[in-house]
This record gives sequence, structure tokens and C-alpha cells, in this order.
Amino acid sequence: MKKIIFIIAVCFLSIASSAQKDSTIRKKDRKRDVLLQTNYGNIILRLYDSTPLHRDNFLKLVKTGFYDSVLFHRVIRNFMIQAGDPDSKLAKTGEPLGNGGPGYTVPAEFRTSLFHKKGVIAAARTGDDVNPQKASSGSQFYIVQGKIFTDPGLDSLETIRLNGRKIPPAQREVYKTIGGTPHLDQNYTVFGEIVIGLDVIDKIAEVSTSKGADRDRPLQDVRILKAKLIKRKKAKR
Repeated sequence: MKKIIFIIAVCFLSIASSAQKDSTIRKKDRKRDVLLQTNYGNIILRLYDSTPLHRDNFLKLVKTGFYDSVLFHRVIRNFMIQAGDPDSKLAKTGEPLGNGGPGYTVPAEFRTSLFHKKGVIAAARTGDDVNPQKASSGSQFYIVQGKIFTDPGLDSLETIRLNGRKIPPAQREVYKTIGGTPHLDQNYTVFGEIVIGLDVIDKIAEVSTSKGADRDRPLQDVRILKAKLIKRKKAKR
């Protein structure tokens, strides 16, 4: 009898585990926000419907627990914080990271209306030399901290880094007020933004990082403890 009970219990746990790892994206999932619980505080992300491939891929990974326990393995102050490498979950101190992923890429979804203002989430990717289509990593992402620009600074960036491409006036104003990383625009897919937790990004960006083989990795682990979908709160009027 005990053996039968044990088998039933194992089956129940297996079913429960499968339910928790359900990767099916439902309509209601697309109306939820994503909560990243980190050891530096909580971040709430809202994904864009205008980048559906990236939105659904990120939701799937969150629902399956892919991001639970991953590190922010690359942190550069006044630039961005990067995570999403599954190899980082059990990484030893000093181990270089940044090459792990789910084994697939996501086609680029560039939108002229989406740009690298402070607080957006965007997809990391390999370089143009091996990735001319600029396809995104299947799991690695970064959240922009950036810096505040002046008009002369943006003018110079347009000439030197953007090959003459003009930044739209409305976006220039954002880069001059809250800041960002405009040189990444239209080269990396932006697919969401922080609605709560900008201060957490600033805290993480301030940590001390390695200058060794694991360059830019925090000396003390910065970890996503849990990622989950949560009910979207209505904006206050």
C-alpha cells in the first residue's frame, strides 16, 4: 500500500511540475507584466505588443522558469546590465559568462518608434560579422541605464556612430532628460520597458565588476531569484 501511495505522490508531483513549466502562451499572458525578483530589489517589466516574437519568447521563458537563478553577468555603469545566460546559474566565481542560451535565435524586430531610453529591455545578440541579420539571442537581454546627453553630444553621435542617421526630435528630448544609449538604436531589438524599479537598475549598475577574464561580471553575484508573470495594474489617473 505504501508503494502505491508513493507512486501516486510521484505522479502528482510530476503533473504539478509540468503545470508549472507550461510554455503555452495564452491571450491573458500577453496582458500581464513580468516581475523580476532580484537580490537588489524588484523590477516590473511591460513587454511591447509591437514586437510579438520577442514578447512571446520572453513570456515563454519566464513561464518555464528559465530565468530563475540566472545572474546579471555583465554590468557596465552608465550603459546597461545584462542577464539571461543559463550557464550563470551555477557559475563559479571568476568564470567568464555570456555564451549560453536556449539554442535558437529570434528574428530582429526593429521599430523606429522604439529606442534605447533608460529603462528599456532589449535583446542581446552576436556581432554583425557572424550575424548580418542581427537576430537576437534566444534568452540573453539587457536593461538600459545609459546616460543623459546634450544636443552637441547627440549631434556628434549622429555623425560618428550613426553614420549620419538623424535621431527624431521627440527621442532626442528623452535622451536629454532621462538618458539612454542612442547608438544602439535600430541595431538591437527593444521589446519592453520598466514600469517599476528604475532605482534597482541604478543600484545594480553601481556594483564593482571584474577586470579579469570575466570582465564586467559583478564581483558579488547579482541574481534574478525568480521571474514570474503578474497581473498588470491600471495606470493611475
